[in-house]
Amino acid sequence: MFPEGPRWHRDKLWFSDMIGGQVLTVDMDGNAAVVVDVPQQPSGLGWLPDGRLLIVSMLDRRLLRLDSEGLVEVADLSHLASFHCNDMVVDHHGRAYVGNFGFNLNGQKPFAPAEIILVTPDREARVVADEMAFPNGSVITPDEHTLIVAETFGSKLTAFDIETDGSLCHRRTWAQLDGAYPDGICLDAEGAVWVASPAGKIGVMRVREGGQISHHINVTTQPYACMLGGSQRKTLFVLTAETINPEDARAKSTGRIETVQVDVPGAGLP
Repeated sequence: MFPEGPRWHRDKLWFSDMIGGQVLTVDMDGNAAVVVDVPQQPSGLGWLPDGRLLIVSMLDRRLLRLDSEGLVEVADLSHLASFHCNDMVVDHHGRAYVGNFGFNLNGQKPFAPAEIILVTPDREARVVADEMAFPNGSVITPDEHTLIVAETFGSKLTAFDIETDGSLCHRRTWAQLDGAYPDGICLDAEGAVWVASPAGKIGVMRVREGGQISHHINVTTQPYACMLGGSQRKTLFVLTAETINPEDARAKSTGRIETVQVDVPGAGLP
C-alpha cells in the first residue's frame, strides 16, 4: 500500500509497508512474503551484527528487534524524538541512527526541527544531531567515516563525520537540491547518491557531492525511496505510491516497486 525503507539483504529486497503495517521481502521474480506485522507503522530497517532485524516503529516512537519469539523493544525514543520516528541506518557495529518528523506533518502543523537519535547495541539512546529539517533517508560510506542524511524540508543532503563512539560532528551541506524534497536515498560505488523526491515533480536523481545531477529518472506516481540491489547491486529499486499521507490507515493507496538497471553498483550502508 505504501512501500518505504527498502534494503537489499540476503538476495531479496526488504521493505516496510507503512499503511499495511508490515515488513515484507520480495525476490527478483516478484515473489513477496510477510516478515512481521508492525501495528504502529514500520519505517527504517537494519540489521545487527548477529543478523537480527531492527525496525523503527513510527507512531509509538520505538526501536524494535525481531527475535525468534517475535518483536521486542530495544529502545523507547518518545522522550527524545520530537514527533513520529522515521527512517534509519544501522552501521556494522549495530549502532542505529534514527530520524523523526519533528512536527505533525500530516496534521498540517507548523514546521519544527527534529533530531537524529543514536541507539547503541547496549540499548542506550541519545541525540547526536539536532535542528534537522525532517531528517529522512540516510547512508553510511564504505569507510564508515561519513553519514549522509536527506533533510526533506531543507532540500539538501547533509553530511557528518562519524566519531569512534558513534557521535556526529563536522556538519556540512553535501548537496543543495533546491526544488526537491529528498526522502529515501542510497549510495553507489562512485560516491554518488540516488535520491527519491516525492514532491516537486523531481522524480529520482543521481547526485554527486556538491549538487551536480548526473542522471534523472521519471516514475509512474510519487517516488518515496530507492535502493540499489540485485545480483551485482546494479538494479535500482524505486518505491512509489499515490498517497502523501502514510499516517492515514484509511487512505486509498497503490504502492509499487519499479526497477531500472544502472551502470554503477551500490555501496556502503544500508
